[in-house]
Amino acid sequence: MPTEPALVLHGFRLSGHSHRAELMLSLLGLDYGFRHVDLTQQEQKGPAFLALNSLGAVPVLVDEGVAIPDSVAILAYLAQRYDPERRWLPTDPLAAARVQRWFSIAQGPVWAGPARARVIKRFGGTADDHARAVAAADAFLPVLDAELAGRAFLAADAATAADVAIYSYVKVAPEGEVSLEPYPAIRAWLERVEALPRFIPMPTSL
Repeated sequence: MPTEPALVLHGFRLSGHSHRAELMLSLLGLDYGFRHVDLTQQEQKGPAFLALNSLGAVPVLVDEGVAIPDSVAILAYLAQRYDPERRWLPTDPLAAARVQRWFSIAQGPVWAGPARARVIKRFGGTADDHARAVAAADAFLPVLDAELAGRAFLAADAATAADVAIYSYVKVAPEGEVSLEPYPAIRAWLERVEALPRFIPMPTSL
């Protein structure tokens, strides 16, 4: 009887939060299992899942029985535990601060803008809520495009966990009726992330 991998990601594959965690696992070349959490049936609010994350949100990584909730926390954990060269989360204070800045942006402007617009269009919400999310995306994306002008990746010369944190919801922004056509630097950066070894795309359906 096959044994379960030491690493198991509990997530929902249409969630950008889940995708960024799974993408990090794949980029690191790690062996992991995926446990589908059915958000459509509110499984994340049931007692079994709440025992893993009291906030009732995906994803949660379980590593040898220890639960690590929150997608950005998972990125930091994986980069520190499984990347001895510390490429994905540098130890240099300035480089580390640059990555942490993008972690904050992932949970702030990215979530309030392109991520929220997509969630509303795909899973439900009001027109007013969508309009506010699109306005937030329209304020953020020009800033991101300017940051990427003349730069290959967000926080360093090579890809880091910063790029993993930002990629998923920016890539699927058009699903929320947020166009990426005005942003050539963003579109070029998305292609560079997608060219990384062991990249896995975010699915459009289950």
